[in-house]
Amino acid sequence: MDLIKLDQEIIYDRVHASGPGGQNVNKVATAVQLRFNVRQSETLGEETKARLEKLARKRISNEGVLIIEAKRFRSQEKNREDARMRLVCMIEKAMLPVTERKPSKPGKGATLARLEDKKRHAAKKQNRKVRTDWNE
Repeated sequence: MDLIKLDQEIIYDRVHASGPGGQNVNKVATAVQLRFNVRQSETLGEETKARLEKLARKRISNEGVLIIEAKRFRSQEKNREDARMRLVCMIEKAMLPVTERKPSKPGKGATLARLEDKKRHAAKKQNRKVRTDWNE
């Protein structure tokens, strides 16, 4: 993945952040919204795009724009770097190959325990039945 090309495809918007900051929070837009168009990206492959859209389902708009909002820090530059690092982590996670799950069988001990439990449960139910042969 070419990070320089990726940086050219990112759009940053400044927004007012809530939370700590005193008077500064009302004056300066320290929060950052990172916008990255996944579908039109030339940096990513088709498989990575599809996996990234699946990973970030709630953060992607109908047009395919991934929106990451960073407002953890009081500094705009730190928030910008935080948003960028979160995007890079998401892309790296999407680039990992998907491993197929191999179905497994329960162990011998688990099977025996299940059967014993069934026997105990059946015996309990049998003991609750009304016996008709006592009246004779």
